[in-house]
Amino acid sequence: MYRFRRLRQTERLRDLVAETRLDVRDFIYPLFVIDGVNITEPVDSMPGVYRYSIDRLDSIIDEVYESGISGILIFGIPKHKDAKGSDAYNPDGIVQRAIRYIKDRHPGLIVIADICLCEYTDHGHCGLISGRTILNDETLPLLAQMAVTTVQAGADMVAPSDMMDGDVESIRDVLDANGYSNVPIMGYSAKYASGYYSPFRNAAGSAPGFGDRRSYQMDPRNGVEGIREIQNDIEMGADIVMVKPALAYLDVVKEASETFDYPIAVYNVSGEYSMVKAAAEKGWIDEKRIVMENLYAMRRAGASIIITYHALDAAKWMKEIHEGR
Repeated sequence: MYRFRRLRQTERLRDLVAETRLDVRDFIYPLFVIDGVNITEPVDSMPGVYRYSIDRLDSIIDEVYESGISGILIFGIPKHKDAKGSDAYNPDGIVQRAIRYIKDRHPGLIVIADICLCEYTDHGHCGLISGRTILNDETLPLLAQMAVTTVQAGADMVAPSDMMDGDVESIRDVLDANGYSNVPIMGYSAKYASGYYSPFRNAAGSAPGFGDRRSYQMDPRNGVEGIREIQNDIEMGADIVMVKPALAYLDVVKEASETFDYPIAVYNVSGEYSMVKAAAEKGWIDEKRIVMENLYAMRRAGASIIITYHALDAAKWMKEIHEGR
């Protein structure tokens, strides 16, 4: 008999032969910035997550920077919303001002601008609408314009999450034409029409005013289509590709990591986060143990970048483990 237990006897021995490792530099922390002043507003459906006005950002971005986490993915929540989501691509919009503020305080922190109209439209959809139809091609120039204004504000990377066909190519062309050929694009390549997004929509005020997003986000029943979407984003110019949500789609992550020699990101989304938090608050699970197990699963499946609301907690736990040995 082969004795597998020989290599499980002590913590140091288990560490020595561990196949999968996490580093705080793998993490990106999502951040919500809201128009207004003196606002640190808890998101009820996401314990431990807040909406911050720009003047209250210092403590959270300092914490992210000092933790060693690579950067943030920033979402803006404007005062003004309209049918065209005009604040999304306003050079003085909420997210553009927040990016300038963050980069002024921590130039080395990677700031990734989420590119989508849903937080900025009065109908809550990710693109322009005609009646109850979400318009694809008409939306692309606005997404490209948003990408340019966020990069001009100082964003290090843009991440189109809209799921409009051709978005990556449109953004790449416009960035290149404006002298930003070195700015990378992280495509929300395989983004599924998931029930796990509900807490985010509460946090960002982005729930659709009619219907749902299944006409542009992916069908959860499809895996091969996800690989095709990823391949298409790569061909259009994406530098990093993403699978979202993470836990329910680790099969897609694994297939993508074995098919493409590209950085693979996962988004450990709001619903995945909130379920863990809710169960932990009830005392039903060990939060630290479950979070780390989930993060290792994402990394083991092939994710090289993990976008997660657990990032700050995980960074603290990893530091405690390291210092305790």
